[in-house]
Parts: sequence; structure tokens; C-alpha cells
Amino acid sequence: MAAYLCPPAVIHGEHTVETDQIVAEVRGRHPHAAWAPRIEGIAASTGIETRGWMLPLETAVAPGNGSGSVAGGIAAARQVLARDGFTEQDVDRVVAALESIPSPQTVQERTAPAWEAVQAYGERAARGALQIAGLDASDVDCLITSHSTTPALPGLDVALANRLPLRSDAMLLPATQWACVAGTRSLALAADLVAADPDRVVLVVIAEALSTTYQPADDTLESLIVRLLFADTAVATVVTGRPRPESVLRLDSAWHHTLPGTQDLHRLDTRSDGTHFVMDRRGPRAVQETVTAMWEWLRLRYQDDPGSWHPDVLLAHPGGTRVLEYMEQTMPEGWPSGLLDYSRDSYTSGNRGGAAVFDIMRRAHDAGQKPGDRAVLYAAAPGLTATALEGEWL
Repeated sequence: MAAYLCPPAVIHGEHTVETDQIVAEVRGRHPHAAWAPRIEGIAASTGIETRGWMLPLETAVAPGNGSGSVAGGIAAARQVLARDGFTEQDVDRVVAALESIPSPQTVQERTAPAWEAVQAYGERAARGALQIAGLDASDVDCLITSHSTTPALPGLDVALANRLPLRSDAMLLPATQWACVAGTRSLALAADLVAADPDRVVLVVIAEALSTTYQPADDTLESLIVRLLFADTAVATVVTGRPRPESVLRLDSAWHHTLPGTQDLHRLDTRSDGTHFVMDRRGPRAVQETVTAMWEWLRLRYQDDPGSWHPDVLLAHPGGTRVLEYMEQTMPEGWPSGLLDYSRDSYTSGNRGGAAVFDIMRRAHDAGQKPGDRAVLYAAAPGLTATALEGEWL
């Protein structure tokens, strides 16, 4: 396995959302929630002060276009009120008051503008990656895409095939359910594709509008944390089977791991008001199990050189600070400190889901890496499933 990566293009959400804005919005909407007295501390514990969204916060919290909390039941409400002795004038006043209550956004109202943004951001990232690689859209033989919170059929692959446009014979491989593991798993798939045909050019595009999981009416603690964590990002990179002048990283091996019986720990639920990201407190511990398994994979891979081999940089999707802390605590003895610095830096402006590893890679590249430096890329996603790659900077 030898796949060559060009520097990724990273397009951050252009609407800056401050943590203080989120705290104020949530406190005003849920003043009596059990966690309300602790909201400041909870927000501070994330370590995130700002994040970029494809759409502004006002879009996420706006009421739906429908009116009335009893939409569809006005006639029934009139009958009940009249039966209970209300005058016609009183009934009209009550119904008018009910109709004035803002209704929540529907799935369509919430998802449709985000899907348009995902396509636009994905196109920008794709064009940026091609420009970085010194290629045109006509050079692309295969397109791999991922976008988990804006389900659509056809998806981002077909949208980009038309927008760029790609050749009609380009292979399209959409993966809408990879979620947080999209960064590493798409690269592993791309590496397999160019291994089969070294002349193949693969374009990978991941566009995530994770802000669509911001659900104003949900008053659970988990929903509060979700509001604070996620950022929107589109990323893209070109993968080839032969080195190009623009290539910066060679991938040498890949590893996949799935924990049985963990499919309900983290998941997306689609409800009447949109997409909810549901978290289980057992999730971080399960993710830690995949980290332990990854260390074992690397130990076996380099068991003939256990005393001197170590990565010079670890590009790990930061699902949360607890995962990064666990990685640092369980790293093999003798590994240098600071391997996760770029991951921590990325996380300070939000959890980017499947786009995170590309953002971290871009930060490492911009900071400068010496040829021959070893890199490990890691990500875990709902499932729980994980993919890691190991390679060398060029």
C-alpha cells in the first residue's frame, strides 16, 4: 500500500458562533433545566470559545414557517371550547393566541438550507484541492464523498460531479454514514483504489454541516453538550498512486476496528424537528478501547524496532478532550510529548466530525514537517468503529 496525498483544502464555516452566544440562547430558552445552574462550567469544560457554521445561529433557532402549537387541530379546539361554554368571541381570542405561538422548524426547513450549503462548501473545497494538486476536474477518475447530517439522494457525489463537472466515466463513491471516521476511512479506501491502479486520481471531499444537530427545544444535558461542540467544515484532498510534485504525505498501511454491541452509544435520530445527535456517557470509554487496539496494531507492526520507532505527529480526530487525554496517558513509553498538539489546536474551534483529520493534517503541514517524519492518522465514529493510517511525510 502506497498512496500519496496532496495538501488538503479546508473551508471553515464562515459564520462565527461564540460560546457565549450559545450559552445565552440556551439559558433564555431553558431557564429551569436541571443543568441550568452549571451551564457556564459545562461550556468552559469543552475548551471551545468559537466555532464556524455554514449558516448563522439565528437560522438554527428561528421558528418554523408554520404557526400555532395546535396546527391541524384548530377545528377540534374550537369545538372543545364551544362545548365548555366559551362565547364565540372568546373562542376566536383563544384560537388566535394559540396560532400566534411559534412552531418549531420542520425537518425540511432545517435540512434544506444546510444541504445547499454543504454542496456549495464541498464544491469550494474540491476546487481548492484540485488547484493545490495542479489538476483539473477532468483529471479525476474517482470521487469519494461523505456528509452525515444532511441526507440526500442523490448525494454530494452526484452534486459535485455536475458542479465541477467531472468526466461522465468518473467513479462516484458516496458514504453518507461514515460520520467522524470519514477522514481516515476515505483515505484508506482511496489508497486501495490507487493500489489497484497507480495511475488513478482520487478526489476525496467531506462536507459536514454538523450545526444541523443544534435543536433548540431539546432540554437534555446531552443536547446542551452537542450545541457547544460542533463546527461546520468542508475539506478535500487528492490521492494518487504515484508521487506528484505536490505530494506531501505517503500512506503505507491502514487498520480498521469495530466494537460489537456499541451501535447505540452515539447515533443520529431524525425527529419531527430535525436531526438530533444522541450521546451516551459510555461512549468515551468505548472510544478508548479502539485507541488501545490501535496501539496494539502499531506495536505488532513495528515489533522488530520497538525501541526507536514512534510517530512524529499523531493526527487524531478529537471527539473530545477526554479521548485526547486518554491517548496521551496510554501512549507507549518513550514516545515524545506534543504528538497531539495539532489535534488539540483544531478542537479549540469545534468538533468537525469527518472533516477533522483533514483540518488537523492541514495544520501540521502548514507548521512544517520534515521529510521522513512518521505520521499516524486516527478517527473513531458512531458504531463504534475506527480507522487509522500510518505513513511518512515527503
